[in-house]
Amino acid sequence: MRSIHLVAAAALFLLGGVGLGYWMGHSRGTTQAASVAPAQRKVLYWYDPMMPQERYAKPGKSSMNVKLIPKYAGDANDGGVAVAPGLRQSLGMRTVVVARGSLESTIHVPGSIGWDLRQERVVSARVDSIVERLYVRTPFESVHAGQPLASVLAPAWSSALAEAHALGHAQSASARDLQSAARTRLRVLGLPVGTGGGHGGSITLTSPITGVVSEIGVREGQSAPVGTLLFRINGSTTVWLEAAVPQAGLGGIATGTAVEASVDAVPGHVFRGRVEALLPQVDVGSRTQRARIVIDNPDGLLAPGMFAQVTLKPAAGTDHPLVPSDALIGAGAQSHVIVLGDDGRFHPVAVVPGRSGAGMTEVLSGLKGGERVVASGEFLLDSEANLSGGLDRLGSPTVTSDAEAGAPARGDAPAPRNSPDRQRQP
Repeated sequence: MRSIHLVAAAALFLLGGVGLGYWMGHSRGTTQAASVAPAQRKVLYWYDPMMPQERYAKPGKSSMNVKLIPKYAGDANDGGVAVAPGLRQSLGMRTVVVARGSLESTIHVPGSIGWDLRQERVVSARVDSIVERLYVRTPFESVHAGQPLASVLAPAWSSALAEAHALGHAQSASARDLQSAARTRLRVLGLPVGTGGGHGGSITLTSPITGVVSEIGVREGQSAPVGTLLFRINGSTTVWLEAAVPQAGLGGIATGTAVEASVDAVPGHVFRGRVEALLPQVDVGSRTQRARIVIDNPDGLLAPGMFAQVTLKPAAGTDHPLVPSDALIGAGAQSHVIVLGDDGRFHPVAVVPGRSGAGMTEVLSGLKGGERVVASGEFLLDSEANLSGGLDRLGSPTVTSDAEAGAPARGDAPAPRNSPDRQRQP
């Protein structure tokens, strides 16, 4: 029970402190304004102190049936709130100077390892054949370029090879023409380059690249009609890493962006690569876009299916004013910060925020750099600024004359909400 009383007392002290500071500033401004003769002071507009966004060109009552008060030109508290320095410290108000710079935009996202399909090769039956013998029997066996994979019996290949071999030693002009025709026939039949005939008319097929046999499509003794997949071989010197990048982090990421990746299977090792492409499709559920990253894998430590932690390092962007993210009040088009002006008063300033990261936010417009903004306690000042109408005056038109506005006269009933006699901030 006692703790509840202490919390209530602390809250009353804070509210009382803000009210006292605001009253002191308001009293000071009122005293200064009172030194000017009323006849010499220009009334900018009339407003309801409880609804400062509603403005009127003439005195009267607001839509809430509250008596309107005037806002004079040159009021000391116009657009700002004064708080004594000692009270700022008591309330924990902290200000920081706005610096210009490029936001640190390192992005950490998960990803998964897959084969680099640019290195994939397929060995298939290009003519009707029978698998006589397999030299590589198990999937995911490593092979090198030129290593025998299988022997097949293919009559079309055997006859074409025998014909080319018989004409190879011919010396006559007509035989040389037939040699060219025999080589063309072998090429049309799809016999792999470097393939030779084996014992008993069998043909030995070899691996076209160094890599891993990821798929074997036949067994010994099986017939392989035209188009049958015999072996699928994938190179492993590089792998693809696909990472899901949030839309908010896509700025600055392009082809060639540097990437670092780590996997639990190889602790302490950092694999480096680059973004090859941003795939032109956004996931509807997660609102992420996949980045295809090429990772060097010279030692073969990375394998398809591995989970990886990905760090993308976009190129540095344009310098912008940077403010603490906690200093922003509101969001989107309604964002603003509280700025400590040269007059010692706090003023709300509308801003357009950009990217955020590491506790800081870019300001695309509204600040230039060098201003002093409130980084803590800004919500107390925001409440006072709203009461004084400072926040609602941001970008608002000024009433020029009673004739133009046609606001209700003193004592008259308020105009309807959709009437042109009412002026409110857009």
